[in-house]
Amino acid sequence: MISASEQLIGVYRRYAPVRLREACVYEPSCSEYALRAVQKHGAVRGWFMALRRITRCRWPNGGIDEP
Repeated sequence: MISASEQLIGVYRRYAPVRLREACVYEPSCSEYALRAVQKHGAVRGWFMALRRITRCRWPNGGIDEP
């Protein structure tokens, strides 16, 4: 069963502008990281981890970052 968090991430992936989605230089992308974090750690901790990652994002940098 797909949770509300997973559905919200799916909506972002479907409707966010391509330039915004492709701007993520991390591997996995920020939306993929959020999805994995929510699936692995649950909604509260997963969203906290995803938001923490987004706030530390420096657009020209990147690298591998697993939840």
